[in-house]
Amino acid sequence: MTTQTMTDQTQPENSSVSFKMANALKQTEERTKLLEKKDSVRLVDSPRLDIRDLSFFYGKFKALHNINMQIPDKQVTAFIGPSGCGKSTLLRIFNRIFDLYPGQRTEGQILLDSSDILSPKVDVNMLRAKIGMVFQKPTPFPMSIYDNVAFGVRLYENLSKSELDERIEWALQRAALWTEVKDKLNQSGAALSGGQQQRLCIARGIAVKPEVLLLDEPTSALDPISTTKIEELVHELKSDFTIAIVTHNMQQAARVSDYTAFMYLGKLVEYDHTDIIFTNPGRKETEDYITGRFG
Repeated sequence: MTTQTMTDQTQPENSSVSFKMANALKQTEERTKLLEKKDSVRLVDSPRLDIRDLSFFYGKFKALHNINMQIPDKQVTAFIGPSGCGKSTLLRIFNRIFDLYPGQRTEGQILLDSSDILSPKVDVNMLRAKIGMVFQKPTPFPMSIYDNVAFGVRLYENLSKSELDERIEWALQRAALWTEVKDKLNQSGAALSGGQQQRLCIARGIAVKPEVLLLDEPTSALDPISTTKIEELVHELKSDFTIAIVTHNMQQAARVSDYTAFMYLGKLVEYDHTDIIFTNPGRKETEDYITGRFG
């Protein structure tokens, strides 16, 4: 085979690789231009949380960039986006868990009942009674089912034994767990199944009657049946609580939420009613992520 023949055969392959590289570079440039536009701002009726020009830093690294959005009262808002986009970071800012870690700081405001929850004057313990959180993996305390649910109530309120009993039953009923555990309240919470443990954590979170409930991928470690129960529970709980949920499951976001926020590279790319986000998104980035073109 001559050198000329080998060159002729190689040229189409090199041309194909060059085309793919150029196309990938073009897509990256398009995404960058989209993200350089002003963040999506969605005003809602009866906002419970009002986020204004919020940025977040891990040391010198800027993880969130000028987030502006309002989270509606007694609705479910889902946060979606690829891993590392900042959605869980944003959720943790809402009840200031970042305060536990030196070197992390915020800029901007988050208003709850017209008060900036990021103010250094805020009592963080009381804030966490108003804004509860449930994590990715169930985190029952090493104590009885009853004491798990009673933990926060005892911390923030001074109830009589009968009043506390009523609150425990109410919280477990709202978490769709009462009928399964009412005869074994003195047993360890760790003895429950994974799905039951997560509902126990939800019961513990709502027992103090917070205004906002944060759910950080609450079903990612659960089986499909337990996941369905949690999703049904979210629908029921929004009549009493404002709910913000982080999820990697697009179908779950579409099923459980009223509003959806798409985040990418620490920016809020698009925020709108969930049916609009999933059927007629306004940004190409959103459409590409939802349809699986990247992520």
